[in-house]
Amino acid sequence: MIILTGGAGFIGSAMVWELNRYGEENIIIVDDLGSTTTNKWRNLSGLHFADFIQKDLFPDLLESGAFRDISAIIHMGANSSTTETDADHLLVNNYVYSKKLASYCMAHDVRLIYASSAATYGDGSNGYSDNIAEIERLRPLNMYGYSKQLFDRWADANGILNHAAGLKFFNVYGPNEYHKHDMSSVVFKAYHQICEKGSVELFRSHRPDYLDGQQLRDFVYVRDCTRIMLWLLDNPSATGLFNVGTGKARSFLDLATATFSALGREPVINFTPMPETLRDKYQYYTCADMTRLRSAGYHEPFTSLEEGVKEYVQHYLAADNPWLDLAKTNS
Repeated sequence: MIILTGGAGFIGSAMVWELNRYGEENIIIVDDLGSTTTNKWRNLSGLHFADFIQKDLFPDLLESGAFRDISAIIHMGANSSTTETDADHLLVNNYVYSKKLASYCMAHDVRLIYASSAATYGDGSNGYSDNIAEIERLRPLNMYGYSKQLFDRWADANGILNHAAGLKFFNVYGPNEYHKHDMSSVVFKAYHQICEKGSVELFRSHRPDYLDGQQLRDFVYVRDCTRIMLWLLDNPSATGLFNVGTGKARSFLDLATATFSALGREPVINFTPMPETLRDKYQYYTCADMTRLRSAGYHEPFTSLEEGVKEYVQHYLAADNPWLDLAKTNS
């Protein structure tokens, strides 16, 4: 049995899809579906799993011994809003909850794969190395990143990372993210801007060393993320923190241009001033150092930005079917 928290969310539901592709259906999904207006439940439609448990009920059920023969817990559940202002909520939801699951995994010899975040790197001035020796140097810029950093540090101090794999996801995009609203990817937002007004708005640069639209990010397709997670399930000796990106930084201008190209349209891009409240927290460059994952034995190629955007736009967004469905594609 595999337990997958956050299994109705973006990366979590994509991982259910990935597991189903390989014949795995003995999956317990743990999540909070929220209101029906978000349509988050649609991420699970067409996928196969054994049961669904509301996230607040799960820790007590786990501790009571309600589950048998757990082979792994994939912990993707969290409040992932970088603008969340309720620090206590983030502390309980992202840190305390994670400690309970990790402690169980350690006590019962269960493989743990969990979501950390590239937000732990802060402004990037201390680099993007996932070497655990660098963890104390990192200074997150928001409470979300700090909640992830707190757990990474606790997991390291308590020996969890000698047995588990923590994943520092960079800028993930792809199907099943439509419910994330403001936290959805720039690809998702760009597509809808093009459809609604024929153009895309990007932030103007407020640094002389970066031209407008040339701010850089490591954009990674969600299907590359799930392939990495599947590999980690099959290779339990791979432990510690791992960046999940492509190792290549691309500009927002590249991304917007790829979105127009996927729609067969000429780019129309406008630049808007960045809000004052964001300027001192804005990252102009992020890029995952993929050395540790490659050294651990993962050698699969990553989807290029142009290929990933084309598939996402043409097969999902433009098809008005923005979620992964086994009956729709099994490529």
